[in-house]
Amino acid sequence: MTPTFTIAIDGPAGAGKGTLARRLADHYRLNLLDTGLTYRAVAYALLRHALPLDNVSAAETAARQVDLAKLDRAVLSAHAVGEAASKVAVYPTVRRILVEKQRDFAKTPPGAVLDGRDIGTVVCPDADIKLYVTASAEVRAQRRLAEIESIGGSANFSEILADIVRRDARDMGRADSPLKPAADAHLLDTSEMAIEAAFLAAKAIIDDALAKRDKA
Repeated sequence: MTPTFTIAIDGPAGAGKGTLARRLADHYRLNLLDTGLTYRAVAYALLRHALPLDNVSAAETAARQVDLAKLDRAVLSAHAVGEAASKVAVYPTVRRILVEKQRDFAKTPPGAVLDGRDIGTVVCPDADIKLYVTASAEVRAQRRLAEIESIGGSANFSEILADIVRRDARDMGRADSPLKPAADAHLLDTSEMAIEAAFLAAKAIIDDALAKRDKA
């Protein structure tokens, strides 16, 4: 591999991109960043200080203070934080601040796997590999329900599905950096695909690209 090798993974919530990103980062020994956690960190800061989510100035300040080395997944994975994150993520100034941090992360040797909503289109448009991981809203809702139930919680499938549909609309419809596959992204639909199959499919794409580059 060259000093830096970047794998960009985009897709909607619950499609499996986070799990796939972790598998790929571990396999290729690359740094890993779930960019969604950076937006969650901003939202969490606002919630923790009881600041309104429409306070753009406070969101900008929180974004500047985000430390990528101190993103606590356990804290930031809370559902309420995720909902708040998709609301502060629409602010262009907040996105610009966080995107710069994400780009700096991607440039750090030996390279990185970044997953999010706009990695291949905005954050790393020159990424070596771009993957767009998706699945039907119903499958993603079922996965979320199973995840909640696996830790002893309870939830309503219809409410989860409605929440996912709303979030998709918000992510895909925002004016700044909407969720969409990059023109040169490889599409992986995991609706009927287990994580191992998704990993092997992604690995084949990446290995093929590495082989071609080694020959060049």
